[in-house]
Amino acid sequence: MNFAHPSLLWLFLLYIPLIAWWVWKQKKGNPSLRMSSTQAFQSLPASWRVYLRHISFALKLAALGCLIIILCRPQTYDRWSTSDTEGTDIVIALDISGSMYAKDFKPDRFHAAKQVAADFVAKRENDNVGLVVFAGEGFTQVPMTTDKAIVVNAIQDLEIGMLEDGTAIGDGIATAINRIKSGKAKSKSIILLTDGTNNSGVVAPLTAAEIAKADSIRIYTIGVGTKGTAPMPVGYDWAGNLQYQNMPVTIDEPTLKQIASMTGGKYFRATGNGMLEQVFKEIDSLEKTKIDVKKYSNTQDNYMPWAWLLLLLVLIDILLGYTLLRRFP
Repeated sequence: MNFAHPSLLWLFLLYIPLIAWWVWKQKKGNPSLRMSSTQAFQSLPASWRVYLRHISFALKLAALGCLIIILCRPQTYDRWSTSDTEGTDIVIALDISGSMYAKDFKPDRFHAAKQVAADFVAKRENDNVGLVVFAGEGFTQVPMTTDKAIVVNAIQDLEIGMLEDGTAIGDGIATAINRIKSGKAKSKSIILLTDGTNNSGVVAPLTAAEIAKADSIRIYTIGVGTKGTAPMPVGYDWAGNLQYQNMPVTIDEPTLKQIASMTGGKYFRATGNGMLEQVFKEIDSLEKTKIDVKKYSNTQDNYMPWAWLLLLLVLIDILLGYTLLRRFP
């Protein structure tokens, strides 16, 4: 049994002053009769009516307790549910090459990508999610896990420079495949996010796509970068600050489109923060976890038994007052 207003249970503290008052009344409130001696009455037993008075007080306390419980609104819950949940395996493959510091996103491509990726992972309640990063090579940052907090924290802790610079798209895909292929979910997807063209690594992007296709793994590819030119990092000044120069944005869109098409995924081009958020929202809708849930829940107030008990206690107390405990003037 639960209560809609459990804080009202504090009203039971009223019992303390009431019981103290009753004890004081028994000691100080009884009438007295002056007599020369009570020796003749000492052998007489106490009347049962003396003890019955305490029963009457106990009935009043019980009635007060019923009233307090009614005010707390006792409730019962009837519920049953069955669910058949099929989770989705997802690996995010994130480019952490130096070009991700480009300023065509706010504050830059890298931090914008991290934010939307972390938000995406946090919403995938029933999925196994892994994190792969790549630059000049691919690396597993977080293996497949259902603990979303671990993945989100890992995304937020990423830094450019963790790997040798470059853009090994094929190695990134191959590393993600190695992480996801052992998963037990029927639906397996890789979300690849990059801002360049493959220029390093040992696995060709299309070769990695063929492997993913053979393992029924979809790849969603995202090209990050505005069209035209963008402020790109070109080096550091004497104080260690990045220096930028407007340079052409080169994304190998034909290859990214082909990777997505071969594996049954989809290619997206994100040219700004808002577009990148929309891309992840669309992928979220495409890769929804399949849940078949049958649920029933019913909440009802259950104060009537206490109300009937309160009425019964009051009637018994009234009956005792007019019969066994009746007082004569």
